[in-house]
Amino acid sequence: MRATKWAPVLGAALVLAACGGEPEAPAQEAAAEALKPGLYEVSSEVTALASTDKTTPATKLKLGDKSVIKACVSADGKPAPELLAEMPTDSCEIKNSYIRYGRMSAQMSCKREGFRGEVMPAMMGSFTADGFEGEITELSYFVEEGDYRMTRKVSARRVGDCPPADAAEEKKS
Repeated sequence: MRATKWAPVLGAALVLAACGGEPEAPAQEAAAEALKPGLYEVSSEVTALASTDKTTPATKLKLGDKSVIKACVSADGKPAPELLAEMPTDSCEIKNSYIRYGRMSAQMSCKREGFRGEVMPAMMGSFTADGFEGEITELSYFVEEGDYRMTRKVSARRVGDCPPADAAEEKKS
């Protein structure tokens, strides 16, 4: 009689043990700890654009526009602001970032020639050693009209080494 008392408990234990499922498959690719230094090509597409002050947005980009730029990730794994900026002529600074273990976020502050105020891009995404992808949401805060909210989908891949700093300076001259 005692064995029949424990039969339901043992049965439940066996059922629970079987619910563990199959062992987990090994991860396809371990999360990278940092971006690999080098030259990256970033492709972006405007997926949303709206005025926030009911005027024409003060951007040259339109919904659906695509662009490709190249810029570097430095030896310390930090991306150049140009990799995430909306316009190549914007003067941007990364204010806050987290780029570790496959997760990437960066908040920037950008000045645009001819406008008083700022454009504030914020990128959220993921990365591997040789690339990243995600979304950049931007808000503009201009003194004049033209404030807008924009979302761009971005993906980047490492395409080589960065040119030496002195070669980049010669190009500017």
